[in-house]
Parts: sequence; C-alpha cells; structure tokens
Amino acid sequence: MDRIKYRHVRKVQPDYFEYTGEYKSDPVEMQLFVFNQEGYEEYRNVSLERVVQECKDERQINDIKWLNVHGLHDTKLIKQIGDLFHVDSLIVGDILNTSRRTRIEELGDVLFFSIKSVLPEEEENTVKTEQVSFLLKDMVIVSFQEKRSDYFAHIRERIRTGTGIVRKKKNDYLLYLMLDAIMENFFITIENYEDKVEALSVGGKVSYKADFISGIEKMRDNLNYIKRAITPLRDALYKLKSAKDEDEIETIGKHTHTYFARLHQKCLELLDQVEYDMTSLDSASNFHFSLQSQRMNQIMKTLTIFSVIFMPLTFIVGVYGMNFENIPELKSEHGYYWVWGIMVAITIVMVIYFRRKKWF
Repeated sequence: MDRIKYRHVRKVQPDYFEYTGEYKSDPVEMQLFVFNQEGYEEYRNVSLERVVQECKDERQINDIKWLNVHGLHDTKLIKQIGDLFHVDSLIVGDILNTSRRTRIEELGDVLFFSIKSVLPEEEENTVKTEQVSFLLKDMVIVSFQEKRSDYFAHIRERIRTGTGIVRKKKNDYLLYLMLDAIMENFFITIENYEDKVEALSVGGKVSYKADFISGIEKMRDNLNYIKRAITPLRDALYKLKSAKDEDEIETIGKHTHTYFARLHQKCLELLDQVEYDMTSLDSASNFHFSLQSQRMNQIMKTLTIFSVIFMPLTFIVGVYGMNFENIPELKSEHGYYWVWGIMVAITIVMVIYFRRKKWF
C-alpha cells in the first residue's frame, strides 16, 4: 500500500478555480430545504435559478434554507453559488481545493467551515477522505460534498417529519447536526480498526511470519492518517467552543456553543481511541520482536549446548586420528571400546550437568 498523504496544494492565482479532488464522474446535483417550525418545502435536483428565487422571497425571509451540493467538479456552478451569497473568492477556492486541512474562518457575515470525512476502504485496507464544506450566512446554510453520500439522511428525515428540535432552531444548530453526523464516521472507522488491531495483537503472540510487521505498519499509517484528520477538527471546534464569551464568531448563537462543546469532547474521545490503538500496535510490535529474539536465543542456546558436548569428543577423535606409531593404547586389544566408553560417559555427565543448571 502506498503511503497515505495529503496531496500538495497547487500554487494558482486567487481568482483561478479548480477542483483538486478525484470524484468527477457523477453529475453535480443540488437539493434545497426551506423550513420553519410549522412546515417545510423540499426541492430535489433544484436549479440555481430556483435557489435564487427561494432565497430572495421576502415571505420566507425568516425561514431556514439548507442548500446541499453533491459534486464539486462544476467549478462554474460553485463560483455562482459563492457570488449569490457574496462569498470571498478565497473561500470559494478553499471549497474546491480538497488538499486543505480542516479549518474554520469567518469573513464578514459568512462563516466557512471545512472538514475531512473518513471512511475505510475494505478491499484496499486503506482510508479515503472526502472534504465537506459549509457556508453559514443569515438564515442560510450551504453544504458542499465531493460525492453523493448518506451522511445527512437522518437529518433530512427529521426535517420532513418534524422530529426533534431541528425545525425550531436556526442554521447554526443544523451545522452542529451535520458535523455530528460526519464525526460518527470517525467512530465507525476507528471501531472497525480496533477489531483489526485486536486481531494483530493476538496474532503477534503466535506468529513468526515477517509480513506481520508489514500489517502493523499499514495499520499504523492508517491510524496516523485518521489522527491528522481529527487534530485540526479538534482545534476548529475548540475555537467555536471558546468563542462563546468573547463573541468572536457572530454567526454562531451563544445558545448553540454548548452543542459544539460536545463535539469538541467527542474529538478528544476519538483522539484517545486512536492513541490507544497506536499504543496497542506498538506493544504488539515490541512483543513480536521480543518473541523473535527469545526464539532466536533458544535456538542459539540449543546449538551452543550441542557444540559444547561435541567439543571434547572431537578432541579425543582428533588426537587418536593422528598417524603416529607411539600413541598410547594404539595397539591395545580393547582400546576402541575404551574410547567409546569414555566419550559416552563424558556426554552423559555433561547432559546431567546442563540439566541441573536448567540450561535446557
């Protein structure tokens, strides 16, 4: 598996827009929800003209409007959406540039929030990311997804059925729900890897295969990648949580900061789980090397004992193998049997001695 890393950011002009992701095959689609406490309207495959009409309708000026965009490769459409809500061109560029890290920024009356969503690829044993970006302005929230996914299916169902308090809250609460839905993917992904980490930890106690370490390194790379996605998210959520008293972010109401504090706590839990899994991998790796070393020492110990046993026997055979006529006992009638008896006796004595020393 190739080393997973973020792609390098291209150096382009501020007004030059290019989608840097890999999801370019599916057509770009937009979905619009307009809702309040009493009811809702839903528009599927909505056109930009209809979005403009709904946003400028004075009868719906106090209604929450959620525009969800699937696909970012139509850069002209993304630029038009940015122009509709008077979004700075730098923010539009960051929406299209999927190599950027998770961050939050408020420019004027527009809040920009981008996040990396991760899901494992079972067949490739690796991790893929999708960048999801949000724009908040007045009573509008726009979410940009690189591809069609089911992150927010339950939120749509809540809006349709009026379940919970989503239709009673503003767009900042809707942002909280969507961030919480994305963070559930982190929990699912890490839980999936925890099963693999446990399997590697158990397998490391009985496996002598060399590819065991390769599996641990792949798993460690994936967990490091997930950690890199969570860490900037933790910092961004901490900024939201800490802005309650200072009023640094006007787009987020004070009553909503509590929810973002919960998300920050979830980030800390995710990082704790990742750190625990990486520690478990380090322990499994160290145990594997210790087991290999112990096994090698045992083999060397056995070979050394056999060598020590045969050293005096080799000496005796070497002495009586010399071609001198005056060697003692050379012409003895029972000399051959005496030599064999002495060698057997030496062997038995040495084996008994080693056994008492518990060398084997």
